[in-house]
Amino acid sequence: MNGSEETRPSGWRAKFGIIIPTENTVTEPEFNAMKPEGVTVHFTRMPIHFHPEEDDFKSLLEDLDVRLVELRTCAVDIVAYNCTVGSMACPADILISKLKSASGAKAVSTTGSVMAAFETLGVRSIALATPYSAEVNAHEAEYFADRGIEVVAMAGMEFGDAPDRGLKFAAVPPDQICDHVRSVDQTDAEAIFISCANFASASVVQDLEEELGKPVITSNISTFWASLRTAGVDDPISGYGSLLATK
Repeated sequence: MNGSEETRPSGWRAKFGIIIPTENTVTEPEFNAMKPEGVTVHFTRMPIHFHPEEDDFKSLLEDLDVRLVELRTCAVDIVAYNCTVGSMACPADILISKLKSASGAKAVSTTGSVMAAFETLGVRSIALATPYSAEVNAHEAEYFADRGIEVVAMAGMEFGDAPDRGLKFAAVPPDQICDHVRSVDQTDAEAIFISCANFASASVVQDLEEELGKPVITSNISTFWASLRTAGVDDPISGYGSLLATK
C-alpha cells in the first residue's frame, strides 16, 4: 500500500455475526470467499433445534440468547441464523424478533433469505437438491408450497439419522454435488435450490447456471446475499451465480 491510499479498519462497511450449527464446516470458508472489500464475518455455533415447537420454542430462544450476546460484544451490523432446517422450524416473526432484540443489529435467516432470493429472481417453481432424508425433503417442499413456491422435483442423499450426518454432508465433493443437481433438474423448474448450509456447493453454482441455463441458488449464497443487501452493500459479486451478480 502506498502513502496515497486511504487506510480503513477491517469491517468498515459491515460486520456480519453468523450463527451456524455446531458441525457446520462449510459456511465459514464460503462466506469468507464471497465477501467484498470492507465486509468481515464473525461466527458462533449452536446445536440445531429440529422440533423447537415441542417446548414452545423456549430452548431455541434461550440458545439464541447466549450466542447473540456473544455477537453483540463484536458490535456486528447484521446477525444471521444460518441453518436451513432450523430456520424453517421456527416462525419467522419469532425468530427475527429474537435475533434483533438480543443483538441490537439487523437480522436475516436462511429460509427468509431464500424466499427473498426467489422473489428477486422471479422464481415460482424449483427443483430441490439436498443432502437430506426423504422425510426432511418432504417437510421442506411443504414449507415452500405453503409460501407459493412449487417444488417440481426433489432429491436427497439419504445419509440416514446418524449423529455424524452433518459431517457427511460437508464431505460431499463438488463433482458429486454437480451430478446430484443435474439429476434433479426438470424443464419446468425455473431455478434450482441447493439446500443445506453445510453442503459445499457455492463453488459450482456459476458453472451449473451456465450449463443448465437457469438460476442456481444455495442456502449460503442466499443468506450471504441477504446479509449484504440488508447492510446496504450492493456490490455485484462474480463467480457465484446470478443472485450475487445482481446489484
